[in-house]
Amino acid sequence: MEDLTSSVNSLRQKYRDIFKISSIEIQKRVDELKPAEGLDIFDDYPTGSSGRLWQENVLKMFDKDICYEIFRKWNEILAYRKEFSCSGCGTCCKLACSEFSVEKLKLKEKNGDSFAKQFLSVFVPYNSKEDARKVYPEYIKLLEDNKEDEVYFYHCPKLLDCNKCSDYENRPQICRDFPDNPLSILPKSCGYSKWKEEVEPIALMLHSMMEIIQYYKEHINASINRT
Repeated sequence: MEDLTSSVNSLRQKYRDIFKISSIEIQKRVDELKPAEGLDIFDDYPTGSSGRLWQENVLKMFDKDICYEIFRKWNEILAYRKEFSCSGCGTCCKLACSEFSVEKLKLKEKNGDSFAKQFLSVFVPYNSKEDARKVYPEYIKLLEDNKEDEVYFYHCPKLLDCNKCSDYENRPQICRDFPDNPLSILPKSCGYSKWKEEVEPIALMLHSMMEIIQYYKEHINASINRT
């Protein structure tokens, strides 16, 4: 039986380690642009000062250099996904999870949410969590142990007993793109689990860099807006 809890805990530790490395590397890039010692990137500086210029140059560096490279690398990861294919285990069709109930998804669809529209075009809710548990019990237990918010479970009624889609040619984009995130939890039976395993380290690094950059940008912009 797959021990998902151990796998997730290991992933979290890897992310913490990679986050520290990414934080140090980004700090180095920020310090390379520092005009003088003693300045702090999050301090308040008047318009036209060397400190303010430093902040503006750091924001430009994030957007034009680092974020561009992250975007390029992420697209490479998604392109590499095409080297793998579905194994026909049917898990993604039998068990889809959402933080939204059917009623909330319908409201989001009514408000123009394209993902909610596609999701509702494919999935219908299980009658109970216990029905969903039969598909992937380890995953349900993981959610129960780690997620405080309610999770709703769905399945695709178009899946045949042989795990083939009865309307494969007309499947929506969310089905064609799955899995679109190598940090998603995939069962070992999934044909893309090897892809996830191979690209996971770089995906963790990219994710950590985006999180760190977002922190920098929020606090730098807050400083700029105060002065």
